[in-house]
Formats: sequence, C-alpha cells, structure tokens
Amino acid sequence: MTLIILDAAEREFNASVDYYESREPGLGVEFRTEAEAIFERILRNPELPHLRRGLYRRINFPVFTYYAAYIIRGDVVWVVAIAHAHRQPEFWLNRTRPFN
Repeated sequence: MTLIILDAAEREFNASVDYYESREPGLGVEFRTEAEAIFERILRNPELPHLRRGLYRRINFPVFTYYAAYIIRGDVVWVVAIAHAHRQPEFWLNRTRPFN
C-alpha cells in the first residue's frame, strides 16, 4: 500500500505542528511523531477502522485531540484530513467528492 496525504491535509498537519511547537518547544515534534505512528498503523491495517458514512475511515491520535481521516482506493490510502476532533469535525467532507 501507498499512503498519500492530500495537500489540504498536509497544510493542516503542518499548521498543527507549528501551533504546538509555538506553545511549547518540542510539543510539535511530539505531534509529528504521533502522526507518523498513526500513518504506519494505517498502512499495517488500513481496513481495521469501520467505514463512516460508507466512505471514509478514521483513526484518533492517542494523545492529541486529532484524527486522521482517510479513504482507500485500490492499493492507495488517501489521507484527506488531519482534523481536530472537537472543532468542526467533518468540515473537510467536500474533499471526498473525487473519491465517490
């Protein structure tokens, strides 16, 4: 499997890293490390989380209040969002249109 992060999700991810790093040195690095572990987990068992709305899957970060939302198409996992779980949790759903 190949994991591809959409540009918008990459921007969200980088903004979150920058935010946490500005709050406390090293916290952004911890966020990045946690995200990388989530990406590895997705690649190991991409179909483990249940489908939501019949379209996407989601894995919550264990420490930070974020999740990675992704769609599987063939042998590619598309990360469509790195989102805060309590702030407009599905604001990114319009990004899934090309996958329908």
